[in-house]
Amino acid sequence: MLYHNTYVHKTSSEWVTFIHGAGGSSTIWFKQVREFKKHFNVLILDLRGHGRSKPSIGKLFKNEYTFDVVTKDIIEVLHHVKIKKSHFIGISLGSILIRNLAEQKPEMVKSMVLGGAILKLNFRSQLLMKLGNIFKSIVPYMLLYKLFAFIIMPKKNHKKSRLLFINEAKKLYQKEFLKWFKLTSEINPLLRFFRAKEIKTPTLYIMGAEDHLFLPSIKRVVKNHLNSTLYVIEKCGHVVNVEQPSIFNSKTIDFITSLK
Repeated sequence: MLYHNTYVHKTSSEWVTFIHGAGGSSTIWFKQVREFKKHFNVLILDLRGHGRSKPSIGKLFKNEYTFDVVTKDIIEVLHHVKIKKSHFIGISLGSILIRNLAEQKPEMVKSMVLGGAILKLNFRSQLLMKLGNIFKSIVPYMLLYKLFAFIIMPKKNHKKSRLLFINEAKKLYQKEFLKWFKLTSEINPLLRFFRAKEIKTPTLYIMGAEDHLFLPSIKRVVKNHLNSTLYVIEKCGHVVNVEQPSIFNSKTIDFITSLK
């Protein structure tokens, strides 16, 4: 089972579950946990191969990953903790996992907050993935990851987020990185499905105004999906919860509280 930790509130019955992105870990939510546990029950977890969810040596060479397989990992933790329904907050690739979970188990998802959300890969990001697939077995994975981090988070004010994710990614095994990278082969049809199908679950997208790869597609989708709203944080890049934690926390807590 994935590593996970809970913070139980004395009176609230509401659960909030945090899902990090590829190369990260539950530690990226430390500024959220501090604030959210004042209001809600909180569950954080490390996705397989990340943080403290390390595979055994035998499993390093087995088990190809799919979005459904990784989503089932999350569902297993929810069942273990006996959480029947939760609000979900995700960043980057975590947003895709939450959206997938809402498709598979809609009864478990009370709302979604998707930060630095990914709903479409533009030409630049498609090219990035193709180059990664060509060089993934030749170039050391940390070199690839640093390149990706710089392209996604290029500005000076993104440096903190960039370094945080690079330092977390250093804890991944090469084999784990390659398994996660192979997920990109199934990402396009999945994202196309998410864009086409509106979901009934209340959804808040929180995006940085400087998230040049992913913000344009989110704007288009929100115009057509009635249950979705978008909040754009100025002077902010992809990892909104790290770059602008106060605004992220305030807008997210207000959104969840409004649904009670």
